Amino acid sequence: MAPSVPALRRLLSCFAGGGNGAPSALEPATKKKNLVFMGSPQVSASVLGALLDASTATNSSFQVAAIVTQPPSTRDRGRKLMPSAVAQYALDWGFPRDLILTPDRTGDENFLGNFRALNPELCVTAAYGNILPNKFLEIPPYGTVNIHPSLLPLYRGAAPVQRALQDGVKETGVSLAFTVRALDAGPIIACERVEVDDCIKAPELLTFLFDLGSKILIHELPSIFDGSAKLKAKAQDDSKATLAPKLTSDESWLSFDQEAKILHNKVRAFAGWPGTRARIQVIDSNGNPNTLEIKIITTRVSSAYERQGEADEITFVGSAMVIPCAEQSALEVLELQLPGKKVMTARDLRNGLQGQKLRRLI
Repeated sequence: MAPSVPALRRLLSCFAGGGNGAPSALEPATKKKNLVFMGSPQVSASVLGALLDASTATNSSFQVAAIVTQPPSTRDRGRKLMPSAVAQYALDWGFPRDLILTPDRTGDENFLGNFRALNPELCVTAAYGNILPNKFLEIPPYGTVNIHPSLLPLYRGAAPVQRALQDGVKETGVSLAFTVRALDAGPIIACERVEVDDCIKAPELLTFLFDLGSKILIHELPSIFDGSAKLKAKAQDDSKATLAPKLTSDESWLSFDQEAKILHNKVRAFAGWPGTRARIQVIDSNGNPNTLEIKIITTRVSSAYERQGEADEITFVGSAMVIPCAEQSALEVLELQLPGKKVMTARDLRNGLQGQKLRRLI
């Protein structure tokens, strides 16, 4: 339940970013500008951590006045109602619980009233999860800035890192941009490019880019507060924009009538959620086939594939399960997961086959 407006005012009057997360009444809050952070998943927590640490510095020009995050949701087998990763991080840091706001909609008038009571001067978003309406964006005088893990205007949308990896890009980056009503279309304050390794998976790249984005944000905060960031921010070229729509579980299936490179990129991109799945056949000693659904965890593209046996036969070479794919290519599966089992290596699977053979299914 959101705190009342008077309660927010009382809490803010003594919150000046004291050490170890505790509010301090030693300095009036008016000396520091009120920054509101908005984020939800684990990757957002690193940005929040950087802001909280910076806010406690003796020369800090801002305080984290409130945190806005997604409402608690049910997770894990116990189906317990759990706070978002950002909310949990804030609580562990010692941030006042009453200043962690979890609205269902940021356009709700009750929330907007409480939000205005915070006297927010700047909002920072990092994977918050909801589109912000104009009546929200109009409130903070310094605007709202967003950390977006792509080189805007490329990969606007909910899954920029995943879609970039799926496309097999060799370079990506992170952008700090002002938020406007159109999706990820605001003027860019700063950006930084990074090279993409062929082996990196989406969760690792996401973490790296948000860590990098938090450093860019801290560096640019003075220019945002003195107004020079708005003057130097560059408008995006909408003609070069590409979209990065949200992933769906239906996309997780692999089809071996595609080239191995395409499948390897998809495995990297979909790591974490929803993962990648495939169906293969297990042929017993009597020649009877059974279909097996597996989750493919880690792969690489075979560098020297030579077909052995029939075109759809799955073989084992060293530590890899080798699946033939289109255009004479092959996907080497290094780690996989059987239904109801823990992640295993391809070598473990081979040892458990006891003479049974494997065939791919398209």
